[in-house]
Amino acid sequence: MPDGKKFPPNTAGGKMISTVPIANIGQTISEIEGMLLRTAKNFKTLDYVYVVDEKSRLRGVASIKEILQVPRKSVKIEKIMKKDLVVAHPLTHQETVVYLALKNNIKAVPVVDKENHLLGIVPYDTILQTFHKEVHEDIFRFVGIHGHIEKELNVIKAPTSTMVKARLPWLIVGLVGGMIAASVVGVFENVLGAYLALAMFMPVLVYMSDAIGTQSETLIVRSIAINPKLSIKAYMLREFKVATYLALFCGIFLAIAAMLGLGTYLLGLVVGLSMFLSIIVAVFIATFLPFILRKLKLDPAVATGPFATVITDILTLAVYFSVASIFLTYLA
Repeated sequence: MPDGKKFPPNTAGGKMISTVPIANIGQTISEIEGMLLRTAKNFKTLDYVYVVDEKSRLRGVASIKEILQVPRKSVKIEKIMKKDLVVAHPLTHQETVVYLALKNNIKAVPVVDKENHLLGIVPYDTILQTFHKEVHEDIFRFVGIHGHIEKELNVIKAPTSTMVKARLPWLIVGLVGGMIAASVVGVFENVLGAYLALAMFMPVLVYMSDAIGTQSETLIVRSIAINPKLSIKAYMLREFKVATYLALFCGIFLAIAAMLGLGTYLLGLVVGLSMFLSIIVAVFIATFLPFILRKLKLDPAVATGPFATVITDILTLAVYFSVASIFLTYLA
């Protein structure tokens, strides 16, 4: 079997081990039990026996527990092995390996090449470590903390400089974005001055756009990580169907609330339509941006959190005051 060091460290090939129990498809349970007793100390994991044919192609998997529980030791392994295999390839991303293990409730994921030759397995402890690492990375990225700081964050007395370097970049992005958003409001100062009630709905519009955008970001980044070949057309079509229903519900609800609360149908129309358009824009940004980053060979997870939020906030305010200008200026 090939050395896992020849593959990138964040792939199945880079995480796999090759010292695992392997049996030939023609062997009996008795022969396999004897092999396990003789060579058990040589294996790094003893969860499964991997069954191969004469060309070393993976044909099945049987848990050692199942093997030991077979009463008739003359039975061949192919009679009890599982043939519906869950496998990874050497360049499969480690996050996908974790997903395969959790989804299928297995303790190890075999790694095979294009011809289905068994190269090794990603064992249970490695899957758990990878899962822990990926969760940490996702949480850090989501709140705008970047860099190799996982080790430092596990220490109470982490260096101040390390924490500042990890947290400051995206805070600066947020600060600049906030200034741009403020300038957008300034452009529409006359409209806001004439209709102060517009200010009442700015927080709810910005919050709802951010909330729905964050939902879309999380779903798309997870989907891309699990399925790198995900179709942008099919995914965006489905996401926009969902977004349309969400936008309609939220827009109508807010419009009715504004009409009842302020006694003016025109303002209700403005905030309702703005809510609808803002949600559509937020979903577009949150869904399309990760696909662009993937095309540029960048990590789509970078699009989550502060970066997409800043863009969404700016466009939400621009949409809101543009709609207000059109309706309140020409229809009032």
